[in-house]
Amino acid sequence: MKKKLLALLMGTSLVLAACGGGGGDKATEKEDTGTTNGGQTTTAGDGDAQKLYDQKCSSCHGANLEGTVGPKLSDAGSHLSKEDIEKIIANGQGAMPGGLLKGDEATQVADWLAAKK
Repeated sequence: MKKKLLALLMGTSLVLAACGGGGGDKATEKEDTGTTNGGQTTTAGDGDAQKLYDQKCSSCHGANLEGTVGPKLSDAGSHLSKEDIEKIIANGQGAMPGGLLKGDEATQVADWLAAKK
C-alpha cells in the first residue's frame, strides 16, 4: 500500500514538474512582442538552447544535465543523434511527456544536447 501511494505521489510530481505551471512571475517572463532586432523578428521562442533547457527541461534533468527525476543528459550526444533527441522531445519517452518544446526550440535544444559527448 505504501509503495502504491509513493508511486502515485512521484508520478503526480513528475507530471506537475513537466507541465511547468505557467503561472510564473510576470516580471521575469519574456513576452512575445514580435519586435525587430537588426531586421530579424524576435519572439519569446528566440534565444539559446541553454535558456530553453533551463525553462522546460532542467526540473527533471537537472540544472547541470546531471539527471534528477529524468535521466542525465550530460553525455546525450554520445549515444543519441540529433534526430533521435528531436523525436524524444516531440513524442516523449517513458514518463516524459512529448511536445514540451516545439519547432525551432526543439531543434535548438536537440542540437545543443547532441553536442554533449
